[in-house]
Amino acid sequence: MSVSNFNIKSRLPFAEGQSFGKTGPYEILEGTFEFSVDPNNKYNEPINDLELADTNHNGQVEFSSDFVILSPKDPNKGNGKIFFDILNRGRKTAIISFNDPERPVVPSDPIDPGNGFLMRYGYTIVFCGWQPDVPPIAGLLGMQLPDALDENGDQVVGKIMCQFQCNQPTQRFMLSHNGHTPHPPYDINENEAMLTVRNLPEDKPHTIDRSEWSFVDEANGNKSVPEYIFMQSGFKPGLMYQLVYTTKGSKIIGLGMAAVRDAVSFLKYGTKEEGNEFANSLKYAFAYGRSQSGRFLREFINVAINEDENGRMALDGIIAHVAGGLRGEFNIRFGQPSQDICYSNPQLFPACDVRTKDPVSGNEAGLLDAMQSKNQQVPKIMFINTSSEYWRGDAALIHVNLENMTDLPDSNAVRRYLFSGAQHVPGSLPLKDVRDDGVKGQLKFNILDYSPLLRAALSNLDIWVSDNIEPPQSCHPRLSDGTAVQSFTLAEKFANLKMIKFPPRPLRALRLDHGQDVADGILSILPPVQGKTYPAFVSDVDDNFNDISGIRLPHISVPLATYAGWNLRHPEVGNQDLYIGITGGLAGWTLKLPSTEEERLRLNDPRKSIEELYLSKEDYLDKINAASEALVQDRYLLPEDIDTVRSQAEKNFEHLVN
Repeated sequence: MSVSNFNIKSRLPFAEGQSFGKTGPYEILEGTFEFSVDPNNKYNEPINDLELADTNHNGQVEFSSDFVILSPKDPNKGNGKIFFDILNRGRKTAIISFNDPERPVVPSDPIDPGNGFLMRYGYTIVFCGWQPDVPPIAGLLGMQLPDALDENGDQVVGKIMCQFQCNQPTQRFMLSHNGHTPHPPYDINENEAMLTVRNLPEDKPHTIDRSEWSFVDEANGNKSVPEYIFMQSGFKPGLMYQLVYTTKGSKIIGLGMAAVRDAVSFLKYGTKEEGNEFANSLKYAFAYGRSQSGRFLREFINVAINEDENGRMALDGIIAHVAGGLRGEFNIRFGQPSQDICYSNPQLFPACDVRTKDPVSGNEAGLLDAMQSKNQQVPKIMFINTSSEYWRGDAALIHVNLENMTDLPDSNAVRRYLFSGAQHVPGSLPLKDVRDDGVKGQLKFNILDYSPLLRAALSNLDIWVSDNIEPPQSCHPRLSDGTAVQSFTLAEKFANLKMIKFPPRPLRALRLDHGQDVADGILSILPPVQGKTYPAFVSDVDDNFNDISGIRLPHISVPLATYAGWNLRHPEVGNQDLYIGITGGLAGWTLKLPSTEEERLRLNDPRKSIEELYLSKEDYLDKINAASEALVQDRYLLPEDIDTVRSQAEKNFEHLVN
């Protein structure tokens, strides 16, 4: 057992002893997992650079992770299942995604149980650190990892790449993403270091002369270990900057995947004698990852690290949410797990679980190849995306055969779903065009809250694993029925909707041909070389310009507005032709339908008015109920959430119409 110590540092009643349905009250445990893995064990082979770590007297590599566990006070009243939250940059996401709490102001705020969904169903909820570069902020969970060492026992040296974008003019960027631990330059005067800038991802980058920028410390500009890049003339809002330079020191970040695997394995299989107080009480484990952590799970699948050192399966079910067709820097030398990798990292192909051929490169691969070649048991997997990831240009790659432009079949262990019309993160009222992070959109942000669909997805995954009851079939745009169209082809339709500006250049995912060095078995990041683009398929739209395919919330099928997964940057925050969120935080928009026929005619709006669609508010809500019941029949919505959707619809009506 690779968990050498399950160190519980505190145990307290959760939510002041609140009781959750038949499960009863919960406890909150906080502490540290201490790990000790064998670098020669075949199940650890996927971990890049593991052989370069220092070992203890037993030849084991040691590391540790912070954890928080919410568990039923009476284990016999739990459901015997782990719900493992793959943290997003050290932040807990599971409760926010499934329990509809008030979002915490800061990570150190107490966990708000919200509607108690995960607790009422009896899950043991595990939060465990898996990345070493999270900033030292109270409430964030990280891990402590060893360095990769060269033949002289020194830290390795090599290239690293950072990507930057600002919303207000600035002269400085930290050499990391969003305040994470920076990688200082090996030589502050490195002539080969290169800074480039572009407007849009597909643009040819412009190189900024080396004399115009420098590596500095924020405080005085002259420290021996600078952590910032400085440019006297300033960085312009909205533009996309990429910096490639030489750094020294690389953690063995692939051990983050081992931490997830082995923490789950310990809780499932560890004995009382090994220090596992949950021994014999937890049978199955599900993992949920959102955005960055969803990409982590896609890489976790791709490298086949779901079996522990004894060959036992860790995760039985996986939800990789809003990850699109991407993965990330989760197992490479000098990788930055926190970095938003859109258009900066070559880890795109293979994007789908089914083995396919890229007609440009000729490569053939699938995400499940490694598991299948090793005869490993494949967990049940759900890939869930919103319209945002489709409009980013990569989500459809998980179900399109690029060689002959046909739909890929479902594999036995995978489902793929689109949450129609939604944006990357669930929206909420009131309508606003400026987010909390200061980004301003050209249109009001998307208000669709798709958390009811997530709850149904988890319920379907649960019974798929534990009772072998298959979930609903995949639901997404398809080439076979014409619901999947290339994004640029919708320009003509949207030209009739005069109130919006269609993206002048809808995005396509890029083939980055030479972004990694794999010589001598070393996997590390290098400056990418752009190749051809992939086709970007999205859902076609109906007469109200809402997505016609995917799982359509009642708010889409019984609309008060048009909801889209993309939103252009406002001129006030720069680069007005670029989508919001290409370097993080994808956003969509909401545009209310005209209230009356008179307003529709006056505005020359092609969409039907609310007055023409519904006789009254009650008529509207009756149609919402009917649409909800249809989703329940299809198992895309839980019966308990019919009232949730109706309540949301009523608030939307009051806000949008009145």
